[in-house]
Formats: sequence, C-alpha cells, structure tokens
Amino acid sequence: MKRFHVAASARTTLWVVLAAALTGQALANPTVEQALRLAPVQKEVDYARPSAEEAARCRIESRKLEGGASAWIVSDANGLVLRMFVDTNGNNTVDQWRYYKDGVEVYRDIDSTFNQKADQFRWFHTAGTRWGIDQNRDGEIDSWKQISPEEVTAEVVSALAQADTARFQRLVLTGAELRSLGLSPDHAEQLAEKLGGIERRFQEVASAQQAVTKETKWLQFSGTQPGIVPAGSEGSTKDLEVYENVVAVVETAGQTSQVYIGTLVRVGPVWRVIDVPQTPTDDPSAVAARGFFFQPAGLQREIRSSGPSEAMQELLGQLEKLDRQAADAATEQAQAEYTLQRAELIENIAQSAQDPQDQVMWLRQLADMISAAVQMGHCPDGAQRLEDLYDRFAEEGADQDILAYLRFRQYTAEYGLALQKPRTNFQSVQEEWLENLEQFVDDYPEATDAAEAMLQLGMAHEFAGEEEEAKEWFGRVVRDFPNSPGAAKAAGARRRLDSVGKQLEFRGRSPAGDVVDLAKYRGKVMLIQYWATWSEAAKVDMSMIKDLVARYSPHFGVIGVSLDHSVKDLAEYVKEQGLKWPQIHEDGGLDSRPANQLGILTVPTMILVDQQGRVVHRNIQASELDREVRRLLTTKAAGQPGAPR
Repeated sequence: MKRFHVAASARTTLWVVLAAALTGQALANPTVEQALRLAPVQKEVDYARPSAEEAARCRIESRKLEGGASAWIVSDANGLVLRMFVDTNGNNTVDQWRYYKDGVEVYRDIDSTFNQKADQFRWFHTAGTRWGIDQNRDGEIDSWKQISPEEVTAEVVSALAQADTARFQRLVLTGAELRSLGLSPDHAEQLAEKLGGIERRFQEVASAQQAVTKETKWLQFSGTQPGIVPAGSEGSTKDLEVYENVVAVVETAGQTSQVYIGTLVRVGPVWRVIDVPQTPTDDPSAVAARGFFFQPAGLQREIRSSGPSEAMQELLGQLEKLDRQAADAATEQAQAEYTLQRAELIENIAQSAQDPQDQVMWLRQLADMISAAVQMGHCPDGAQRLEDLYDRFAEEGADQDILAYLRFRQYTAEYGLALQKPRTNFQSVQEEWLENLEQFVDDYPEATDAAEAMLQLGMAHEFAGEEEEAKEWFGRVVRDFPNSPGAAKAAGARRRLDSVGKQLEFRGRSPAGDVVDLAKYRGKVMLIQYWATWSEAAKVDMSMIKDLVARYSPHFGVIGVSLDHSVKDLAEYVKEQGLKWPQIHEDGGLDSRPANQLGILTVPTMILVDQQGRVVHRNIQASELDREVRRLLTTKAAGQPGAPR
C-alpha cells in the first residue's frame, strides 16, 4: 500500500502533523502516538482513549480494504480497532477518520468532496444515528441529514445547557419543510405563527432558566408512541408522523428532572421541534401538555417542579449505571444476566411512574427488550414473563393498547423460542404461530400491531403456496390499515400475486440517478432480479444469469434491483463481478419503493417478463431460467405467442 497523507482540518492542526508523517515523501510510517493524537471534529463523542500505558502496547499498520480503499489502522493489544484513517478514492489522501469504542465504530469524520476538509459527521452503532452536514467546512454542523427523535431531545438539552441558539435553531422545522408537510392553509398558518420568533424565545428561556447547566446529562427520551395525522385531516394532503408531549429525562448533580420538549415532526429521516423547551422550574401552566396535532381535550401532562420521586430517581440511576456496564457483558451468560437485571429495573420503574403515559412508555420498552432478548437467546423465560405481565395488567383493567402491545410481543417471543429448541417440528411451530396471529387479529383488530400480524399471515400463506388466503390477508392490511408501514408492502404483494399474464409497468432509479424503465426493453425477454450483496443465495444465481446473458443477448436482458443499504457495497460487487446490466437502487432495502411496488418479501426473488412486457413467472428459480428463456425465444421465432404462466 502506498503511503498517503491525512488532510488538514480547520479545526485541528493535528491532522497536519500526521500528514507530514503519512505523505508519500515521509521518511517513516506514522507512529501510534501521532495517530492517537487525532480527535473527532465534533467534541461530544465517546470513543476509545487508551492510557499512555495501553497506547504503548498498541500497533499501527497499513492495509488494503475491499473496493480498492487503503487505510492506516490502529489496534490495541487485544486486536480491537481503535482508529481507522481511510483513503477511499485512491488519491493518497485520507478522506475518512473513523473512531471506535470496544472494537465497534461509533463516529466518522468524512471529506465527501475530497478537498482536504471534513464536511460530514456521522455517528454509528451504540453512538446513535446522527448525520450532520458542515456546508462551509468550519467544523460546526450547519444542518442534520439524519437524526432520531431521541437524539433531537438530547441536542435540545445540550443547546439549552450551553445557551447555544444556533444549535437549537438547526433542530427547528424550517419554512420550506413546513410547506412540504401538506397541511391545510389554516393549520399551516397556525404552525407558522407558532414557529415565529422561536429563536428569540429560545434565547429568553435559555438565559432565564437555571435547572439545566453544563453539568446536566441527558438520560432518557420519554414519550408515547408516534402517531400518524392521516391525509385528509382538516384538509391536509399528506400523512404526517409526529410525537406529542415529548419529555427528556435529565440528571444534574445526581438529581433527575425533566425538560419538556413538546411536539416533534418527522421530515424524512430528520425529526424537528416546533416550540422552545421548558424546564421544571418554569410556570407549570406554561409547561403543561400542549399537543399541537392531536391533543385530546382536557388531557394535561404536568411536569412537576419536584421532578420524579426519590424512588424513581434511585431506579433511574441504577439503570444508567447498569447500561454503562453493558459493554462488559461479553459472554452469553453475562448478556442473559444483564437482560434479567435490566428487565427487573424497568419493570420497577414502570410501577413507580406517577404519570400513566410514563408507565406505558416504560412498559413498551420492557416488552420490546424482553422480546428481542428472546430472539437472541438471552432470555429463555422471556415469553412466560411477557405472558405474566399481560395477565397482571389485564386483571387490573389496563388500556387495550398496552395489552395488545404486550400480547403481540409475547406471541413473537414464543415463536422465536420455539424455533430455538433442538429437533424442532417446524410445521407444528408454524401452525401455532399462525393460530396466535389470527387470535391476535380477532382480539385486537384495531391495534397497530394487527397490521403486522396480517402481513405476517399473508407472507406465511404465500410461502405455503396458499395464494388466495395470502391475497385476502394482504388485502385486509391495505383496507384496514392504509397508513401503516406495511400497507405498501401488502399492496405490492397482492399486485405481484395477480401479475402473471399482465403487462408490467416497472421503473426505478439507478445509483447514478438515471431512470431504468422496463418499457424500454420491449421485444426482449427480461428478467427482473431482486438481490443484495448480503444474500449468498442471490450471489450464487449470478453466474447462471451472466451465462444466460452471454448466450442469449441481445434477445434476453436483465434489470437488477439491489436491496442493499449501501450503494458502495453494490458498486463494489458489480465492478468485481463485471455485471453489465442496469441496476436499480433506491433507499430502504427490503422496505424501499421498488421492493414495496411488488411486495418483495425475501431475496432472491426473480420475475420473468416476455417480449410484450407480460409477466410469465412471478417467482422463477435460477434452475428454471434456461428452459423458460429458450421456450419464450423459440415460440417468438416460430411466430407463436408465449403462453404466460
């Protein structure tokens, strides 16, 4: 690997120092000490910082990465990666600075324009999902390309603690975003009025409040589940996803309290605030619940000046301490013990919550955690624990929404647990799973999870070859839950099941942004191949498809539809394999628009289309391709129409 230099940054001259050691003219390789002196551009990053003694045992090496990238990699004595400085485009200049914790990448500075200054900042894995953009490359984030609602509340708390108006302002819904929401003129005007003067009001709140200081730590996001304001509500033209009455739980000098955030609005991968935060010391009447979109009449969420009870403070402190120790749970047994301890704590926190909405929030978190732990094999008694929770709250007359939430995760945990048992009778397990799903739909037909249950039932019946039953369940998802995340998938699946013999309209965007349209290939037999680089089965099909293209071109062609999340992974594989046919790639993977258009449930899925653009096979296997392509080409040459199947 060639030596390459690290680009300089306006924020740190250490990049220049290391550059001198890494240029092609450098007399020696960079040292561990030089590499470890580099720091993230963004200051609030929790990454591995080895002590001097630990650093003495670290090593640095150059390495070629997949796709032709090169990197200097710093590892500790146990081989865990601490830093990786990467040249992604082969110009002998570092354009990515990656920082790790416990061997996992948690943050990355990115020079996306290769002009020797970082302009993007991304958090990964346990550090979150944030993706910031620095347009003028001064080291300060100018806008968010991606940020979750939890991270928005943490950013609001930091902005409040530092009285940083600019930091708060980049979280606020912009005028252009407001216009894109599709609200009715009256509703849009009301929201515009609410946003008016928000910068000045934040300055006033930040300068007057004393509850949130520079020592304040963000602990938890508190809010009920997000809701959809459906298109047509008060004249709106688009669905809108929002959180109402959001609260951030914080800690200052060992005391926990709450910061009222209010309403959050989703704009693509970014969540936005529409009001200034309020602290516990503010006037309770001003801090009371102020839901903007669907606040029920008379509902008040009071942020008490006294904050959580002493018992709640103690439990939250124990939870924070336990989560800090989670990285040490390296073995299966340690993971199981951590899960059990955390479940006990969260259940106690839910029981101690004075606000019913807080209790529901903690119960949902508990159910999600236990169900996920069962799937991972860390909580063998999790299904029974969820059933016991359900029975207890059912006896207490709990709200149907939380009962449905608990029951669905209980069924999911039971299914996952049954599949883990040795010598499992898969047919029996599957039958019980479907019975539970149908029972759930009967018991809770209006629950949010009913849409997912119906989608799972449709998928199971399709895989079993029971197409009419599958179409019925997919149709119910679309009819009963038209605004659910699975509705587009269900509609596409039904469309695909009915597609044989029909002319297919299909188009999408290539990684370069060009339109790939099936209609342009009329006169050819065409294969639409849904695939991904993470699917070994799909990659096994590639050699056979390449052979067919070589033998039957120009009368046979392929359109690939990549369901990879990374365009880079797609590009590297296409180049490596020499794939010549067009590829469609749009964000979302299995939930992307092209995947949902035909309800793709798994990869590989391949659809064969005849010369007239009609679907011949809606799920053809690679072993059948040669015979079917020859049949279609032969019947066409003989002047006979190919019979769709």
